[in-house]
Formats: sequence, C-alpha cells, structure tokens
Amino acid sequence: MPVHSTETPTTPTKSLKERAFHAALFELIGVLLFAPALAWVFDQPLGKMGAMTVMISTLAMLWNMVFNASFDRLRARLGFPMTVKVRALHAIAFEAGLVVAVVPLAAWWLSISLLEAFMLDIGLLLSFLPYTMVFNLVYDKVRERLLARRMLGPDTCR
Repeated sequence: MPVHSTETPTTPTKSLKERAFHAALFELIGVLLFAPALAWVFDQPLGKMGAMTVMISTLAMLWNMVFNASFDRLRARLGFPMTVKVRALHAIAFEAGLVVAVVPLAAWWLSISLLEAFMLDIGLLLSFLPYTMVFNLVYDKVRERLLARRMLGPDTCR
C-alpha cells in the first residue's frame, strides 16, 4: 500500500446513516464558515447570503451522499487506496458536479447573470476545495481512531 494512504484495507465502508452524518457535518461547518464571509464580500445581508448558503448546502449534501456512495463503489471495484492524489481528484470531481447545480440557483437567488453566478461559484469552489480536502482527511483520521478503539475495547486505548 502506498505511503500516503489514509485508510486501511480493513476499514469498514460507511453506512447510509454515517454518510448522512458526514454530509450534514460537512455542510453545517461550511455554512458557519462561509455565509458570513460571503455576506461581507458581496455586501449582502447575512440573512440573504445565509439562505443562499443553506440552499447550496442542501444541494451539496444530497450530491455529497450520491457522489461519495458512487465513489466508494468505484473504489471497491478498482481497489485503489486513498492517496493524497486520489483525494485531490475526488475533491475536484465533487466540486465540478456541484457547479452544474449551483450556478443557476445563485443566478436566480441573487438576480445576477449566469456568468456572474459562475464567477461567484468559482470563488466558492476555490474556497471549498481546500476545505473539502481538509475536512475529509480529518474525518477519516478521527473515524479510523474511533473504529480502532471500538475494535480494541475501552480498556486498551487510553
């Protein structure tokens, strides 16, 4: 296994319940981080930008579950490890799919052109790309530790 892998072959796949938790946590933290910044940058009321980020978040959460479940199936079929390079490709593919849904939504909600909405989305993408990579890396590491503790029992992991 490559040195950069962050997941062992024995790590169990995520259940639908865990996928939903993962997506909800990702989006909640994202909204809390980005809504105030967007309101400030675009000189819009926090409520309006907050509502837009919640709408985008809802789309992203659904996309997150579908995309990651499909990615897991592809990974299981092809058997590749989660290297840093694979994580980068994973994050880029996820965000590219989200652009297709977000641009029309942002254009409608903010009453701007599709081009302006696309530029807004590129800004979001550039902000969310590192967040996506860091969040998933931290989530997977915490998950591995929790699973290891569960497998070893409470007395062995202090």
